Amino acid sequence: MPTPYDVPPDLLIRVTSQYLKKNVDEVTPPDWATIVKTGPHAERPPEDPEWWYTRCASILRKLYLKGPIGVERLRSEYGGRQDRGAMKERAVKGSGAIVRLALKQLEAAGLVDRVGNRGRVVSREGRRLLDRLSTQIKEELEKKNPELRKY
Repeated sequence: MPTPYDVPPDLLIRVTSQYLKKNVDEVTPPDWATIVKTGPHAERPPEDPEWWYTRCASILRKLYLKGPIGVERLRSEYGGRQDRGAMKERAVKGSGAIVRLALKQLEAAGLVDRVGNRGRVVSREGRRLLDRLSTQIKEELEKKNPELRKY
């Protein structure tokens, strides 16, 4: 059975974000999602109007692969290089409010569980969802390219 390790990340995140948008009522962008930057390294808000679902899907995938993982580590994952003018660029963390709210919404949807003080992990339902979507993606890729069946 294919898992998120076996499919390209961009396809899995795209399919998962579409699933979250259509089927999970608890995951909704907040009112401020259209005007907020994703961190101090960003100059403007994201151009994609559906970026909230993409971020939630990406967090869910990261929890599957690296969990248990906490807010600070996820902030580092979504950080970037800050342009400081004439000074050297430096690494900065991403927005903590975005990560915390996305995790709360995924918890309310039953896709993520807390593990004490160690962070969060994907729940049984979340693991089942990602495995099912990975299987669908793998089957579609095998239809397009039959050589992939041997992998």
